[in-house]
Amino acid sequence: MEAVGEGALRDPAGRLPDGFWAAAAVWLERPQVANKRLSGACAEPPLRVPRAGGGAAGAAEPPPSPRGRPRGTFPSARRGREGCGVPAAPRAWRRLPGRRFRAQLTCVLPRMGLNPLPLFADVLNGRMTFLPLEETCQGQYKVKVGNIYQIRLRHMQDDEWTVSVLLNPEKYVPDGIVYPKAEWLGNQLISKLVKWSTEITKNEFKRTLSLISVARYSQVYQELKEKYKEMVKVWPEVTDPEKFVYEDVAIATYLLVLWEDERARRGLSEKQSFLDLGCGNGLLVHILGNEGHPGKGIDVRRRKIWDMYGPQTCLEERAINPDHLYPEADWLIGNHSDELTPWIPVIAARSSSSCRYFLLPCCFFDFYGKYNRRQSQKSQYREYLDFVAEVGTVCGFQVEEDCLRIPSTKRVCLIGVSRTGADGPALEDERREFIRKRRPGGPVTLAPGGSRPRPRQEQSLSAAGQRRCAEEREGRPSRPPGFLPRGKEQVRNCTTLPHALVDQVALKVAHLLLSETDGSLLHGPSSPWNRGGSLPLSDIAGHLDKATLKTLKKEHGGLQTLLRNNHQVEGERPRKQLRARPARARLPSEATKTRLCWFDRHHPQGCPLPSASCPYAHGSAELNQRRINLKKQTDT
Repeated sequence: MEAVGEGALRDPAGRLPDGFWAAAAVWLERPQVANKRLSGACAEPPLRVPRAGGGAAGAAEPPPSPRGRPRGTFPSARRGREGCGVPAAPRAWRRLPGRRFRAQLTCVLPRMGLNPLPLFADVLNGRMTFLPLEETCQGQYKVKVGNIYQIRLRHMQDDEWTVSVLLNPEKYVPDGIVYPKAEWLGNQLISKLVKWSTEITKNEFKRTLSLISVARYSQVYQELKEKYKEMVKVWPEVTDPEKFVYEDVAIATYLLVLWEDERARRGLSEKQSFLDLGCGNGLLVHILGNEGHPGKGIDVRRRKIWDMYGPQTCLEERAINPDHLYPEADWLIGNHSDELTPWIPVIAARSSSSCRYFLLPCCFFDFYGKYNRRQSQKSQYREYLDFVAEVGTVCGFQVEEDCLRIPSTKRVCLIGVSRTGADGPALEDERREFIRKRRPGGPVTLAPGGSRPRPRQEQSLSAAGQRRCAEEREGRPSRPPGFLPRGKEQVRNCTTLPHALVDQVALKVAHLLLSETDGSLLHGPSSPWNRGGSLPLSDIAGHLDKATLKTLKKEHGGLQTLLRNNHQVEGERPRKQLRARPARARLPSEATKTRLCWFDRHHPQGCPLPSASCPYAHGSAELNQRRINLKKQTDT
């Protein structure tokens, strides 16, 4: 073998050779970090295999990795080997040179749904050798000799080291996925290994997908991604469809695999039911329901996309209070549930003794408002996760933490998987006391090294925090005092304003714009169609009466939004003018002639388009009454 790439590095801090083995372990166990065409890897526990005639391993042999969860603690880890198609017995080891080495069996998982690739990696004298396996017609595995490659660490002098990749360039056959090109190994991979070998990283969170089988996750994710990819094309919301669709597909994949493991562990036959509190666009509810899990989602505001899911997806528009209980649900889901986030473990504990929960915290909320930091040694995100995990522990849950594979910086989830003991009055009293101490105006307990939280701005919350709640006085659950549930969101985009007001403002603006041009342009149908002049938005607002401006001020965007909704006026801030329609307008078959043409009714020269080309009706006789009646039936 010969070197196809080499990188030099200096190690004044003395992190090598251990830093090299940590970097090589990333490439072995998490190759998707460097190679984006892979989705992960399934690694078996490393084995030390003595062979006759072999010597001791070199001084650079890696120590056992202190990170990661012990294999086999979850059923999915034991099933991961079968799911990857890894050979049951390492017979291929017998063909390796005779000596003592440390071997690890790994299954590389391509991202695009190809068959997983098993490989052996052996460690000897500062080298990591990758021995890819291929399956024969008889179902046996043999080493694909031509694609063997090594990653080698060499000590040159003092604090100078080199990392190199060696292979046989004449026999190496790349496929660009599980067998990267030799140039990529010698350049991109080497540069990453050099960087990882000497950098000091402080990871506050667990490894991604540490509680489930990566192989099973990759398989289910590819299936769901293919199944729901069309949602990106028809996404009616203003949010980014690429991000939100594939993020919800990834979260649904995680839950499906997690629940599949739970059914296998508990011997359950029926699929778990769920309730998504603060479901937002409802896509997660739609996917889980389609995959056979009964459940529904609740949110304070209905989304346009809800109408696309159909009646089989149960979504409800209403406010959520912490005193609501859901004994019919096996799992409660809080996906970016904002102010409900710390309450969901409490709701789950009170709903039933078998209710579990899944939380993906995003915004930092306490029980009664914004979360205030109490420790300066941790990041705000890490401190908030610890707080939410503490809530789950106080509520009697064994809380697990994991990192999801989603396009978000807030991707740590907290899972209340089981109860630590029997629920009873003592545990309920402990929950009440914990919540009472978090109430504004209540006692403040500082963590070691912490600082006193800033005073809260919400005076109504502080005043409410001074009162004893009905739950304590009467011994029954009720809405916690001081908690302000989010009410039904009002629509403030000028679409609910009276039609008379909208028409009045639009006509006023049109007359102002037309008055900016020479009046001679208005005479005769043969004259050029008058678009009028352009005016700054501030000048237009100056011609409106105070009552109208006061009404528009209550809407988001005010006058700017109202004019944007009326397509006869165009232009970016700060100037506006009348919109000139194209000479030939495309006529959509379903939306034509359902409204009267504004220009035909109000412009001195009428509409610039003939009636046959205009999508709007030139007179009441042209209105498409069938489409109008059908739209009314749909709206009701």
